[in-house]
Amino acid sequence: MNELITAELVDLDLSAETKESAARSLAERMCAVGRVTNLEGFLADVAAREAQMPTGLEGGIGIPHCRSAHVTVPTLAFGRSGRGIDFGAVDGPADLIFLIAAPAGADSDHLTILGSLARQLINPDFTGALRTERDPAAVAALVRGEEAADATEEATEETAEEEAAEETAEEAAQEPGKATAANGPFRIVAVTSCPTGIAHTYMAAESLETAARAEGVLLSVETQGSAGFERLDPAVIAAADAVIWAHDVEVREKARFGGKPIVDAGVKAGINRASELIAQARQKARRGEISGALDATTPGEGGGGSGGGEHFGVRLRKYLMSGVSYMVPFVAAGGLLIALSFAIGGYEIADAKSVADHFVWAEADSWAALFNQIGGTAFGFLVPVLAGYIAFGMADRPGLVPGFVGGAIALTIDAGFLGGLVAGLLAGAVVMAIQRVKVHPTLRGIMPVLVIPLIASTVVGTLMFIVVGKPIASLQDALTDGLNSLSGSNAVILGIVLGLMMCFDMGGPFNKVAYAFAVGGLADPTPAGLKVMAAVMAAGMVPPLALALATTVRGRLFTKTERENGKAAWVLGASFITEGAIPFAAADPLRIIPSAMAGGAVTGALSMAFGCTLRAPHGGVFVVPLIGEPFLYLIAIAAGTAVTAGLVILLKGVRGAAGAPGGPATEGAGAAKEPVAA
Repeated sequence: MNELITAELVDLDLSAETKESAARSLAERMCAVGRVTNLEGFLADVAAREAQMPTGLEGGIGIPHCRSAHVTVPTLAFGRSGRGIDFGAVDGPADLIFLIAAPAGADSDHLTILGSLARQLINPDFTGALRTERDPAAVAALVRGEEAADATEEATEETAEEEAAEETAEEAAQEPGKATAANGPFRIVAVTSCPTGIAHTYMAAESLETAARAEGVLLSVETQGSAGFERLDPAVIAAADAVIWAHDVEVREKARFGGKPIVDAGVKAGINRASELIAQARQKARRGEISGALDATTPGEGGGGSGGGEHFGVRLRKYLMSGVSYMVPFVAAGGLLIALSFAIGGYEIADAKSVADHFVWAEADSWAALFNQIGGTAFGFLVPVLAGYIAFGMADRPGLVPGFVGGAIALTIDAGFLGGLVAGLLAGAVVMAIQRVKVHPTLRGIMPVLVIPLIASTVVGTLMFIVVGKPIASLQDALTDGLNSLSGSNAVILGIVLGLMMCFDMGGPFNKVAYAFAVGGLADPTPAGLKVMAAVMAAGMVPPLALALATTVRGRLFTKTERENGKAAWVLGASFITEGAIPFAAADPLRIIPSAMAGGAVTGALSMAFGCTLRAPHGGVFVVPLIGEPFLYLIAIAAGTAVTAGLVILLKGVRGAAGAPGGPATEGAGAAKEPVAA
């Protein structure tokens, strides 16, 4: 097995000044030893992960990390900075930087090692040794855990105490009458998880366990990381007095914790405020509060953060994003197959006989019909999947059945995309209402698999067929007719709005809403719907293409890392991957985002004005043959790209001319001075 870290992956004099250059310096060491195959692709994955949430931790630690297809084996590189590097921690720069690289299909053994490292970062003796050790080989050995044999007697005693406490908790769980909250220690079960499931997940677990030991609390943690997770013993959950969720992604199988006081917080709160979370759990238990899985305020997809304290609009966005994120793969697979069928057999191939009755292996039209019918089948799942996973984001697995049923009914009554949205929200709300009803313990086992799906599906189906379905279908028809009637200035205004949405958050909620709106029109294509799809894809290509152009034309205004990212952005933009601009926007949002929105608005407006159409939901320039008015379409994209690139160059140039900190990098014999992002 390859060692996770070697002396070659340790830099005890890291001279980088920014988190981007630090990641590049450490990633170059990974490339040198054959652990990373594509430097720029890997750094783009690191930047995308960093854009989700800063990876700086209190105590002077930075842990940039990601899972990437460009990583051959799980690898860790370590750098020690003398001046400190800002990774977004609230207490200032980090001097200990760990770059963690996991393959897209990393094995659980190595991920367990990564989790063990994350737990060690809570130990001040460990971090203190990293700050003083002068031998790279010794640092690598320390990180690998080879100094574990020198653990202090105090740590051994703490481990023994922890094991004894766990045994006591298990005994109490198996014999509920033996110990209670009144005559025994307070018991908490916790779940920790983060978007990547490598570092924060395990650090939060370690911090909670340490705080619990200090306060005499029995705590059992379930880490829902990239290596999967081992479920807590149901008896341990049943014996717990309270629950803590420290998570930034959806807690899996939330229903297990129903009927308990639940403290719902982000994963960083689990790391930095463990004692506070334990105190909150005690207070909720003392007041007899019941929350969490049975509470309508439980966050849905991504639910990390403030839980019940989140504004309704924030939670609603999470619910909708849950449905859209699961729908997108169906869109990509089905839409591209349909586009391919049109490329081979023409648009009339949609009227071909079923290939189950007639298929000739040597005929191109038969293959076109096959692709069209497979793609059409995939598209048939769009609305049910959207509705099902909106309900899932609200109520976890019990919401899936009524959500899918409601989405299928939306198709049956021609309520379309809007019907799917409403069906998903109805299903989630109905399931959450049922979950609030207290039932006898003997019925809890059959609730999620029998009672909830039966009752919720009946209620949602009735509402969709008899109450809300027809009005939604009428509204859907009115919107469709309105789209079909769009022409002239009205169509241009719609193109501007869609372009602004596509470029505002570059793959975030606004981008996804605009994209989902366009894709909804492809399920039953009309001329206006095809124009909307064309405008959305064109605008989405602008940000990465414009940043690639800007870094080519005026490279001195950008850091070395940004110039390298600009090379990759050419391909990403041409492929309609708007996220290719995220590293630039994350580093300089006040200049990049408005510039991108301006270019996107221009492109969306021109695409609609030119009457361009598109039947494929994805593909970028590679589906130009399927675009109506392809030459004018490319002109629209070029115009928006030029506008955004020009604005970026202008704004960055003005900053440099004004002498602001972080002006243009100077090219010369030495290393270029990299600008500091505003």
